[in-house]
Amino acid sequence: MEPKYWTEDDVKATLPIRDAKGHKGTYGTALLLAGSDDMPGAALLAGLGAMRSGLGKLVIGTSASVIPLIVPVLPEATYWRDGWANVTEDTAEEGYQAIAIGPGLEASETVNKAIELLLKGNQPLVLDAGALSERSYPKRKAPIVLTPHPGEFSRITGMEIKELQQDRVGSVTYWAKKLGVTIVLKGEETVIAFPDGNCRKNPTGNAALAKGGTGDTLTGMLLGMLCCHSNPKTAVLNAVYLHGACAAKWTENRSNHTMLAHQLTDVLPEVWKQFEE
Repeated sequence: MEPKYWTEDDVKATLPIRDAKGHKGTYGTALLLAGSDDMPGAALLAGLGAMRSGLGKLVIGTSASVIPLIVPVLPEATYWRDGWANVTEDTAEEGYQAIAIGPGLEASETVNKAIELLLKGNQPLVLDAGALSERSYPKRKAPIVLTPHPGEFSRITGMEIKELQQDRVGSVTYWAKKLGVTIVLKGEETVIAFPDGNCRKNPTGNAALAKGGTGDTLTGMLLGMLCCHSNPKTAVLNAVYLHGACAAKWTENRSNHTMLAHQLTDVLPEVWKQFEE
């Protein structure tokens, strides 16, 4: 049985309302562990996605060399020098509303150690790119969100890509339940499966998203929306939907060959506003 699409009406019914009496603490501090000497832009793209998506404050833990490159474009964030390499058991207990790790990082012993420590925490955790590898996950109340493209899905499950593509919905649903995680399988009509067996398809997006950096932006949007939504499921579904809707907005009067990943967050304010009216 094919899962239902997450629709425009669903988004309108579940996007949070910004409390007029709220402050940055109301919407939480998020931690983004991303970006390395060779891939500095990933931290910026994910950071822009996060800060445009409803959180109150963002801490970016990135390589020291990356910080001076990002600050002129994203001065609103605060920075933790070499943060992804300095995660400790205390990091997950420092009051973060949500955490994301992986954009711009290579799979390594250091990254793996950081993930194992973060999994001991009690806040939503998003794993992307270099943080995606074959592993088991502990049972915890807060969700763990994996954001693989088909190649990464194959890496974390052992499934052949061809087999996956023959039954994307069935495969993602099975592995979400087996691993006890939420899986966002990126691609045409992105599939979102939850550990309880619930699954939805996303109707938005287009070929403009087939370009480096768009996945980093999505990770940031997931991080931000996990901070401002009270329901983690709708946070994930709305982030995926609006990410695709931004690509659709871009291509209304531009070629989908030409979009750059950072331009998703350029149009996000206008796209989000349409769902509040």
